[in-house]
Amino acid sequence: MSDVASYAVRDGIAVITMNNPPVNGLGNALRAGLMDNLDQADADPSVKGVVIIGSARFFSGGADIREFNQKRLPPDLPDVNDRQDAMKKPLVAAIGGFALGGGLELALACHYRVAAPKSQVGLPEVKLGILPGSGGTQRLPRIVPMAEAVRLMTTGAMLPVEKAKEYGLIDEIVQGDLLEGALSFTKRVVGKPLPRIRDRKAQLDGEPKAFFARVREQVAKESRGYPAPLEIVACAEAAASRPFDEGRKEERERFNKLVGGSESKALRHMFFAERQTSKIPDVPEDTPVRELKKAAVIGAGTMGGGIAMNFANAGIPVTLIDMNQAAVDKGIGIIKKNYAATVSKGRLKQDEMDKRLGLIRQTTKIEEAKDADIIIEAVFERMDVKKDIFGKLDKLAKPGAILATNTSTLDVDEIAASTKRPQDVIGTHFFSPANVMRLLEVVRGKKTGKDVLATTMKLGKTLKKVPVVSGVCDGFIGNRMLEKYGQQSLFLLDEGATPQQVDAAMAKFGMAMGPFTMYDMAGNDIGWEIRKRRYQERPDFVYSRIADRICEQGRFGQKTGKGFYKYESGNRKPIPDPDVEKLFSEYRKEINVKSRAISDQEIVERLIYALVNEGAHILEEGIALRASDIDMVYLTGYGFPPYRGGPMFYADTVGLDQVLNSIQSFQKGYQGAQWKPAPLLVKLANEGRKFNE
Repeated sequence: MSDVASYAVRDGIAVITMNNPPVNGLGNALRAGLMDNLDQADADPSVKGVVIIGSARFFSGGADIREFNQKRLPPDLPDVNDRQDAMKKPLVAAIGGFALGGGLELALACHYRVAAPKSQVGLPEVKLGILPGSGGTQRLPRIVPMAEAVRLMTTGAMLPVEKAKEYGLIDEIVQGDLLEGALSFTKRVVGKPLPRIRDRKAQLDGEPKAFFARVREQVAKESRGYPAPLEIVACAEAAASRPFDEGRKEERERFNKLVGGSESKALRHMFFAERQTSKIPDVPEDTPVRELKKAAVIGAGTMGGGIAMNFANAGIPVTLIDMNQAAVDKGIGIIKKNYAATVSKGRLKQDEMDKRLGLIRQTTKIEEAKDADIIIEAVFERMDVKKDIFGKLDKLAKPGAILATNTSTLDVDEIAASTKRPQDVIGTHFFSPANVMRLLEVVRGKKTGKDVLATTMKLGKTLKKVPVVSGVCDGFIGNRMLEKYGQQSLFLLDEGATPQQVDAAMAKFGMAMGPFTMYDMAGNDIGWEIRKRRYQERPDFVYSRIADRICEQGRFGQKTGKGFYKYESGNRKPIPDPDVEKLFSEYRKEINVKSRAISDQEIVERLIYALVNEGAHILEEGIALRASDIDMVYLTGYGFPPYRGGPMFYADTVGLDQVLNSIQSFQKGYQGAQWKPAPLLVKLANEGRKFNE
């Protein structure tokens, strides 16, 4: 008998308990155990009914996705479902916590389902680029109205069991002990006809052809670049128009196609990559962490205010500090506006907003950070300003306080050197808007203590961020790579591309926005300031001066109504501007470059492979711990399309030999000296290997 599926008989009812922590994943051992136990229960004449139950937190979280890349051993979940369909005795699923994916499919193949209050069910397979592959697309629309079933499956949304009961998916919500309630329910249905969802007809409002045409159009609009949602719609249509077994066969064929596709592989890579970021080779998981009960943020601007909101959202009191009352008042005003917007959308209750605002103290006195356990500096990106603040913090902060800088490019070690406690200094690079973006680059200085690193990584999770460790270098992981991306985007303009062509090509690739829309949104003056610094510090780094020409005309982007595009008052939609094209034309004459036609493919390859090549340098230098960490930086902080898995994973899918060939061809073109293939890329390409192995 399997250890992960125990069997016991109570008052004539067989109880099959799934025990495969942490989420009762339906791996091979559990599937085999379920099959054996169902056989035993059906064969035992003293058993009148069967209950399948999991833990209080998880009935089952579904498939073990690690098996998707391996040969799956029998029995597969559809085999278990077939055995459930063949049961001659009532089979009851007792759902506590979550029944997700294959876990819900297991429950749907039972005759009845009971649940603990506040439990939730769902079919979130779409988030991994696949569809419910064990009858979910066929059973759910037969018990839940088709429109709701399609919504749940194409979005991966959760369904509270209280709502599921209204649909008839849950037969009873058990108050008190779940197992006792399930046993009592099972005894009441012994001897009654055995209801099977598979024998029902799909619940469809209106004429099927028109319904699915409308649904297909809506889902296509909402799922740009993702193939799984439309495959789910096709399976749901089969549930409405074909016998159960035929629909299930089609579901399995479409499931197998998706599992082998690049989109699902990318999304599964993302799933595992997120869980890898907190694993630091020389910092054991049991490293003691410091207690963080109070926080302080210096700088009440956009970043500082957003960072303060993160602490308040996590229930941690935070003091927001700026040099004058007007700056503090403006910062608090923006925070209130952000919270009010969330309340107006129904995502936050007014009393919760008031509670969070109550956790944010405001002051103009830096001395009021003295009792904070962590102090995050979020002021203007200038080394002299930051060093001055850290010198003051060194004198006033209590012993053991973590001193963090929100710098996006500056040397954390130089900042740490302005204190007598460099072991307590760390970089916490939040991304704008800080209260929304999930990425947190945790920058480890040469002298940063291991406990400080472990504490900050834990804090990242507490703040609901994805913390990724970076070493110290100019721009860390994300912005260092982005500089190469930006460099190539401007070279493309030098050669004859337009901002709208480059942006359209990158949007088609799947980026959240193209580079020039992004520059205009962020403010072109910010990049200009960085380039001015670079001209002094790194004269070897070649830039097109075309962006400088834009800034010299006061075209700073959306905030000035014109940048690479022009903007109408109150509207953020970029509009191509003939004045910009004229400016570009004059610049090409100035640098003696003749305009040429550039394909979308070349645009995508030059921008993405610029990221990849710099990412390879970053890996080689040990700035990033692993290729998947680089992918997470771009997936959670830079709008890289999840269904492509991040720049390094995308390069793996293209083939590193192909990436290297393209880079070598770019070396022969305009500004070709900027294309030096990273030694790691050359090595892996020549060996037929991948970044993510």
